[in-house]
Amino acid sequence: MSEIKDFKDLKIWEKGMIIAEKCYSLTKNFPRQETYGMIQQIRRASVSIRANIAEGYGRRSSGDYARFLNIAQGSVNELETHLILSVRVNLCTFDDIKSIVNELKQESKMISSLINKLK
Repeated sequence: MSEIKDFKDLKIWEKGMIIAEKCYSLTKNFPRQETYGMIQQIRRASVSIRANIAEGYGRRSSGDYARFLNIAQGSVNELETHLILSVRVNLCTFDDIKSIVNELKQESKMISSLINKLK
């Protein structure tokens, strides 16, 4: 097992990077009129996951860290909601979001597990 020296060594942070990259790729195909709508919402939520993991890691207490992980967990749920809505309003298909939703489920479990370890 490798030693964790900073937030970039965390598997949940790396998973967050993968999710964000996939979201950026997905939204490149959205209509231009969604630039300040769904594209921005999806990208913001995907960035929020990894940003809160990183910020929480830098806090001095496990309570603060857990609080930021809970915020990241909320962003996971927010992002999944935006993706589902994107399918429902025909911006993309379920096949387009399937791999991202699967990554989100894994990320959610990893975040929950770390929160429980911090308690």
